[in-house]
Amino acid sequence: MGSGVRTEAARPVLEAMIHTLHHRGPDGYGFHVADGAGLAHARLSIIDLATGDQPIRNPTGTVWTVFNGEIFNYLELRADLEARGHRFYTQSDTEVIVHLYDRYGDAFVEHLNGQFAIALWDQARRRLVLARDRAGIRPLFYTQARGALWFASEVKALFAAVPERRRLDPAGLVQAFSYWAPIDPDTVYTDVASLPPGHVLAVEADGRQALTRYWDWTFPDAAETRPARFAGIEQAAAELRERLVDAVRLQLRADVPVGAYLSGGLDSSGIVALIRGFTATPVRTFSVAFDEPEFDESAHQLAMVRHLGTDHTTLRIDRRRIGEAFPRLIRHAETPVLRTAAVPLMLLAGAVREAGYRVVLTGEGADEVFGGYDLFKEAKVRRFWARQPDSQLRPKLLGRLYGYLEHSPVGNPAFAASFFGQGREHIDRPVFAHLPRWTTSRRALMFLAPELRVAAGERDPLAFVESRLPEGIARWSPLARDQYVEAKTLLAGYLLSSQGDRVAMAGSIEARFPYLDHTLIEFANRLPPSYKIQGLTEKAILRKALADLLPADIATRTKQPYRAPDSASFFVDGEPLDYVAALFDPRNLRRCGLFDVDAVGRLYAKARAGRASGFADNQAFVGILSTLLLDQR
Repeated sequence: MGSGVRTEAARPVLEAMIHTLHHRGPDGYGFHVADGAGLAHARLSIIDLATGDQPIRNPTGTVWTVFNGEIFNYLELRADLEARGHRFYTQSDTEVIVHLYDRYGDAFVEHLNGQFAIALWDQARRRLVLARDRAGIRPLFYTQARGALWFASEVKALFAAVPERRRLDPAGLVQAFSYWAPIDPDTVYTDVASLPPGHVLAVEADGRQALTRYWDWTFPDAAETRPARFAGIEQAAAELRERLVDAVRLQLRADVPVGAYLSGGLDSSGIVALIRGFTATPVRTFSVAFDEPEFDESAHQLAMVRHLGTDHTTLRIDRRRIGEAFPRLIRHAETPVLRTAAVPLMLLAGAVREAGYRVVLTGEGADEVFGGYDLFKEAKVRRFWARQPDSQLRPKLLGRLYGYLEHSPVGNPAFAASFFGQGREHIDRPVFAHLPRWTTSRRALMFLAPELRVAAGERDPLAFVESRLPEGIARWSPLARDQYVEAKTLLAGYLLSSQGDRVAMAGSIEARFPYLDHTLIEFANRLPPSYKIQGLTEKAILRKALADLLPADIATRTKQPYRAPDSASFFVDGEPLDYVAALFDPRNLRRCGLFDVDAVGRLYAKARAGRASGFADNQAFVGILSTLLLDQR
C-alpha cells in the first residue's frame, strides 16, 4: 500500500486494493498495519506451504516485508545467515529478505538471485524500501496522492485506492505506439510510475526519495570482448552448458509440481531437455497450436515430446477464441498491446492451472541474451551494406531473413531495399537496429487525434530513447548496443509484462525464466559478438551448448518468432465481434477523444474486409482496439 497513511483508515483500503489482485494470489491474504504504513499480500503458495504466509517480519518485529516472486537462492542465503547467528521462524524464501536487510541495509537486494517485486517497511526508521528484480520480470507500480506513496504489483490495485489516477496519459500512449511499451519509469497512466528493473526506491521518514540502480545489463568495450580464458567457442559453450544447468536447477525449486512451456524452438526445447537430462524433476509440458500453418509449430513441438518422452498438453487456438478473449487480456495487461500473441499464452496459463500446476519454466529471454532475433541479424546486414551503399549484392542478404512470414518484408526486393535502407545516416547511433521496427510501429500515430499527433511529432523518438541509455554505450560493440536497447524497451516493457508475468498470473501460475538468471546474463554479455551470431546464424553458442540434447532439426532450426493472427481475429465472415463494433462506432471514438475518427474508420473498414495484411496495419488496429478497451475501463 504505502507510507504516510493513517493507521485507522488503512485496513479497509488495503482490503480493497488486494482484492483486485486475487488472481496473483488466490491462496489467501495477509496484512500488516503499522503507524505510517500498511502492507497487504495475496499469496500463490509455492514454497513453504505451511508457514510461508506474508507479511514476514524480522526477529525483533521492526522490519516487515511483502513480496511477489521467488528468491531462488534462498537456501544458500539462509545457510549463510544462520552461520552468522540469524534465527528463522519459517521455511520460506521470503524470510531471507528481512534478515539480509538487517545485515546489509538496502544492499540486501544485491544478494538475491530471483524474480521479485519487494516492499519492505522499516518501522524503527520509518522508511519504505521498494525493489524490483534485475530483468524486470515482476512488475511494481507506484504513485503519490493524498500525502502518501501508494504501490502495488498492478495498476488496478492503485486505482482501488486512488481512483483519480484512472487517466490515460497521451505521452505514454505515444511511447506504447512507438516502442511497443512505455519505457520505465513511464506508464500509460498520468502520474503513475513503474519502478525500473534493477532499481531500489527508498522513501525516508521526512519524505525524501532516492531511486538507485543496483544492476544493469553491461558490456565490455568493443576492443575487450574476447575473454582470454576461453580458447574458443567450444570451450565457452561447455561453460555455458554448466551455467544453464545451474540456472535450471535453481528455478526448479518449489514445493509444488513444475511444468514447462514447449514452443518447438531451440530455447524452450533446451530448457525441457536440461530438466530431463540433469535433474530428477518430472516435467509436464504445455504448448499452443494454431489452425493456420503460418503460425503453427505443433509438428516441432510433438517432435520434442517424442524425443524427450514428456507428458504433454497441446491447447489448440483459433482466431475467434483469440478475439473473444482479448478484452480479458487487456484487463490484465493494463496497457496497449500491438499484437494478439499474448492471448494464447493467457489461455495456455489457464490450461496449466487446470492441469494442477502452479509453476512453469519458459524459454523467454534467450533471444535477448544470445542474439536470437532477426532484428540483430538484420542490423548486421544493414551495417555491412552501409559500408558499400551502392552494392547490389549486400542487400540481397536480407532475403535470408523472415522466410517464415507469409507477407515477408523481403519478398519484394525493391521494397526491402527501400525499407531496410532507410536510416543509414543513423548507423553509429545506439538505436540504429531498431529503426525499421519503430518506423512500422509509429505509423499507428497517424491515427491519433490531430492535436495528439502534433504533440507526438514534436518529440524526437530516437533522442528520447538515447537519453535513457548509459554514457559508455558508444564504446560497446554494435550487437551489444542492439541487445541493450532491446532489453530496455521490448523485453522489460512488453515481453515480460504483456506476454510474461501478466498472462501467467491471469491464470494464477508463476512463469520462471532460466535464461534471465542474472549471472547467466553477465556471462553472456562478456562473450564476443561472433559467439552469438556467426555469419547469419543466431544464438551460435547456445546451439553448441544444447546440440547433443536435441534432435538435429531442432538444434539447427532457424528462429521463428512466436506469433498469432492479429486483426483477422476480430471478424467472422466479415462481421465484427459485438464489442469490437461497439468500440469502433464513430460515436464512441468521438467520446474517447484520442483518435482521428475518419482515419480509424478507414482502417476498421480495411481490417473488416480482410485487407489489413501488413505489420503496420495490424499493429495499428490492435493498438487502437486495446487502447479503446482501456479507455472503456
